[in-house]
Amino acid sequence: MAQGSWIRRMFEEGAELKERYGPENVSDLSLGNPVVEPPAEFHRELKRLAENPPAGMHRYMSNAGYAETRAAVAAQLERETGIPFTGDDIVMTCGAAGALNVVLKAILNQGDEVIIFAPYFPEYVGYIENHGGVARVLATDEHFVPRLDTLEGVLGAKTRAVVINSPNNPTGVVYRQDFIRELGGLLRDRSAHLGRQIFLISDEAYRRIIYDGIEYPYIWPHYRESLVVSSHSKDLSLPGERIGYIAANPACHQRQELVAGFIHCNRILGYVNAPALMQHLVGRLQSVTVNVADYQKKRDFLFRYLVEMGYSVVKPGGAFYMFPRSPAADDVAFVRELQRHLVLTVPGSGFGTPGYFRIAYCVDDRTLEGSLDGLRRAAREFMG
Repeated sequence: MAQGSWIRRMFEEGAELKERYGPENVSDLSLGNPVVEPPAEFHRELKRLAENPPAGMHRYMSNAGYAETRAAVAAQLERETGIPFTGDDIVMTCGAAGALNVVLKAILNQGDEVIIFAPYFPEYVGYIENHGGVARVLATDEHFVPRLDTLEGVLGAKTRAVVINSPNNPTGVVYRQDFIRELGGLLRDRSAHLGRQIFLISDEAYRRIIYDGIEYPYIWPHYRESLVVSSHSKDLSLPGERIGYIAANPACHQRQELVAGFIHCNRILGYVNAPALMQHLVGRLQSVTVNVADYQKKRDFLFRYLVEMGYSVVKPGGAFYMFPRSPAADDVAFVRELQRHLVLTVPGSGFGTPGYFRIAYCVDDRTLEGSLDGLRRAAREFMG
């Protein structure tokens, strides 16, 4: 509990500030809780199901999820990648977090190492430790891209998996195609050398929130032992509905046994199955996404003002976060100073990278605009 999530901690402290000063006076940029509503197609499907519910709509189904939903996810992945996915490669889950826990439970033996890269989503460490694994944290370069030379030096007999997250939380960085290609080649060579199956797990919760015409670099063509955990929390703006999936590379070694392990772990971890109503809905919405242009507009607005204020920040290529360098060496102290100006952010220490802080800009324009004065005042106090 003492090492619990800084994100939630700041969210709770924000609730206290809002109660004291009024929510309209507090700019809460602490939580990746999208203010954008789900697309119109979602509401139409929800209404259709409510008015014409199929028999047994709320009963148990296979622990892997409805066959038709899995097939719809697979068909969309095949359209996007050209790889022949089928429903047998897909397991529906309680969000990307549930998916990652299921994968780790299925593949880890006690003491196995899972490599993650800082800055990272803070719950990763807890998820790995949940299932007897050991989190091995590696630093990234000045653009928040993993260093492959560093990774090569730590891949060893205990390595079971490498986790990547692109677009990244908390930085918004999107890894380039050449990086993914080189990463796949490195893992392929080291797996062969070690005689050990090393999985590449890609957390793609933000895959469809991507800017500037960037083409998303899929991992599938570059590494056979690859798994994706994903979610509709962000691309359909449904974080509270907890609906996601695991997708296994059809070419993965012992793919059938691996997916059977996921199905078993989905059950024994207590998830049982992904929410039935949401499965019915998202199966028909695989090609639908929120209006990404709205998020890009917010990114451009905030980035421009932060640069003008003197902040050092890597421009995000996706997701809805920025990770500026803290003007103070003590990022926690700087975040506390921002609180004094009624602006809520999260210290980089919570993401394994002290000296930075995270801004979530998935908020309404009024909140974003209202944060500027506090961000400017805090910058002046530390930058002179």
